[in-house]
Amino acid sequence: MTRPLVGIIGNHHLINDAYEVHGGGKMNSEAISHVAGAIPLIVPGDPAIVAIEELMETCDGFLFTGGRPNVHPEEYGHEETVAHGAFDRPRDRVALPLIRALTERGQPYLGICRGYQEVAVAFGSTLHPEIRELPGRMNHRMPPDGTIEEKFALRHEVTFTEGGPFHRLMGARSVMTNTLHGQGVIEPGPRFVIDGRAPDGTPEASYIQGARGFTMSVQWHPEYNAGQDEVSRKLFETFGDALRAWQDERLRVPTRAIA
Repeated sequence: MTRPLVGIIGNHHLINDAYEVHGGGKMNSEAISHVAGAIPLIVPGDPAIVAIEELMETCDGFLFTGGRPNVHPEEYGHEETVAHGAFDRPRDRVALPLIRALTERGQPYLGICRGYQEVAVAFGSTLHPEIRELPGRMNHRMPPDGTIEEKFALRHEVTFTEGGPFHRLMGARSVMTNTLHGQGVIEPGPRFVIDGRAPDGTPEASYIQGARGFTMSVQWHPEYNAGQDEVSRKLFETFGDALRAWQDERLRVPTRAIA
């Protein structure tokens, strides 16, 4: 049996301010391949190119990664402002309906940073464009200077709900994580369960209530040093287990029959 196939939703980029590409970070692909034990596949984040049903039939699971563009506030009923930054509307139109469809089917996915926010918005949550401006909140943004190691260094604790899925997975109530985000979840949707928070109360770890499959999402970046960092390794290994379980099921029963 071949390794499970994971679709990594690509971000829109311009090379040399002219040539359009759909890209995904190397660290994401390495974490999927080396830690989750699956085959990474970059998926164009554009509904004019890919269809939700085709993607779900092709891939065993999905990774919704971080990215500079933010989810457009129109998706959660807010007005666009300068503080919301750049957008990638085609990715919004692929990621949000795909997340809802995957959850309904029970097909596994993992959300990271922007991906965490996509999962939140897909299930009715709202975001604040600059959480460091809120009273009592810390600066969660990536340090502007320094090496990659310095930018992705562990910077704060995340404390999980006693007895919750993340507590059980990590074997600890609190873990250290990096932090490289400006936006954050303010009002969680009814099924978007916040299972871990930073010391300032910012939501950092979540899952979807009542979902039949793996729906864990995190606001930090576990793809960095995923094979050596214990927290990252546990997350990607567990995602890999969910992928193989789905792959085994779809080999025995056609996907359409499961849906």
